[in-house]
Amino acid sequence: MNNKHKDIIIIGAGLSGIGAACHLSQNHPNKSYIILESRKELGGTWSLFKYPGIRSDSDMYTFGYSFKTWDNPKSFADAPSILKYLNEASKEFKVNNHIKYQTKAISYNYNSDKNLWIVTTLDIKTSKESIYTCKFIFSCSGYYNYAKGYSPKFKGQSDFEGKIIHPQQWPEGFDCTNKKIVVIGSGATAVTIVPTLALKASQVTMLQRSPSYIGKWPNKDKIGILIKRIFSKKLAHSLIRFKNIIIQIIFFNLCRSFPQSMKKNIIKGAKKQLGNFPVDPHFIPNYKPWEQRFCLAPDGDFFKVIKEGKASIITEHIDHFKKNGILLKSGKMIESDVIITATGLDLLAFGGVEINIDSMPFDVSKSFVYKGVMLSNLPNFFIFVGYTNASWTLKIDLTNEYISRVINYLEKQNHAALKVKVDEDTLSPIPLLNLDSNYINRSANILPKQGDKIPWRLYQNYILDYKLLCIDKIKDEWVKFY
Repeated sequence: MNNKHKDIIIIGAGLSGIGAACHLSQNHPNKSYIILESRKELGGTWSLFKYPGIRSDSDMYTFGYSFKTWDNPKSFADAPSILKYLNEASKEFKVNNHIKYQTKAISYNYNSDKNLWIVTTLDIKTSKESIYTCKFIFSCSGYYNYAKGYSPKFKGQSDFEGKIIHPQQWPEGFDCTNKKIVVIGSGATAVTIVPTLALKASQVTMLQRSPSYIGKWPNKDKIGILIKRIFSKKLAHSLIRFKNIIIQIIFFNLCRSFPQSMKKNIIKGAKKQLGNFPVDPHFIPNYKPWEQRFCLAPDGDFFKVIKEGKASIITEHIDHFKKNGILLKSGKMIESDVIITATGLDLLAFGGVEINIDSMPFDVSKSFVYKGVMLSNLPNFFIFVGYTNASWTLKIDLTNEYISRVINYLEKQNHAALKVKVDEDTLSPIPLLNLDSNYINRSANILPKQGDKIPWRLYQNYILDYKLLCIDKIKDEWVKFY
């Protein structure tokens, strides 16, 4: 067999791609696969981002894999710990030998006669193109642009004489000691980066147009530690994982069902952490809890640096940049040596790859997502998109379980391919990502759509999605086999 033909091609060696490969090695050891990774190392997000303090904002018992225990005592891991975990999983399940680095997929073309995908790749080092073929594509490249983040153009930006940094392009070896720093933004990146910068900088100011919900959560799980003492490592991991899944589901549903009560409780919690620092207007968002992603402060680290005066928050609008800082519309001036634009991601569907069926262009923005794992009218193509309201990996694990069931079904029924068809007249399209965040709204027109009912819309609830993906029948009225 041509060594450039595989049963499965996995795009991306990040959390999703490594997880998919580990699942294949356990459940389908007879299937050949390769991981195409455009970068020099595995890890995806956790290898790309280098900004100070970068960590997961989901607990590692749910953000880690179901099949590999998390043994670090910290629930919220920093990037080096996550990379170590991913490398261990890759080694343990013999994934390393299947990764082809610095190889970027640039186009996919499905041949309907042969039921094969033809994947054209580019060697980043030599600029040479190669062709691979496969039965299935697992698209594990995430949904944001690895080349750049989103940075709005500010008036007078070129006048600023200091350094402007986007967290996605953090300069190696950058020293913030004794510098005056402004962090523009109020999302998870800003909440993560401010406490770390405050350890060395002379002044750190988080400048936000509007606040986000921020909550303290202990970085050491006392109940989890007790469970680990009582049960075996593997069983303890499963029990802690289940406990945390239930907590996530309860918290999210309380926020959606009782938004005003939950808003009061979240703000009350922030006030308790901040002491005399005013919560209004800096910690009172103008939207309901979980309409945008909820920010976690492990052990209250963000609140501590604000309370102790090591960092400050200003909630105002920018007028323009000046040579030595930022002038606000109120007339207030913030002097700064460094401006960090923690202003969000630039979304990119499927890594920007060109997709064709029988050499005819396929527009992903016009497709609907089926069960969160396939696109309408796109055969043998699986997408890996995690939860926005819970740990990313919970949904990725369900995706892998569903795909395993599909592969077994195809073999049992002697089918070569499947695709899903949708009657668009029966659906009302809604955005794929169910948050009202700016970075999602900016790019909604380039991403596939959800429908307004199951199976074209996910429950965003692990237990209900488990039934949908792991229990409900593979064959239904929307899936066509051939």
